[in-house]
Amino acid sequence: MDFHHLFGYLSGLLLIRPEMEPATLFRTAGLVHVLDAILCRVIAGHSGRRKNLWTVAGLLLGIWALGTLFLLPAKVRENG
Repeated sequence: MDFHHLFGYLSGLLLIRPEMEPATLFRTAGLVHVLDAILCRVIAGHSGRRKNLWTVAGLLLGIWALGTLFLLPAKVRENG
């Protein structure tokens, strides 16, 4: 298995469109990972988690980080 197929299946994009060209796959995955990073930052901020950490996780891990963040319970904030 070459890098194109491994990356495509881990990102899930080749499951949607198996005949995707490598250049299109990498550009689309890059855009999706940037959007996942933004969503991770927003959700982490609302759930009381570290925004910068989750932004980087979303950028590197994409949908896997976003899914993990959805499954984690919100942190309880203590007042004073």
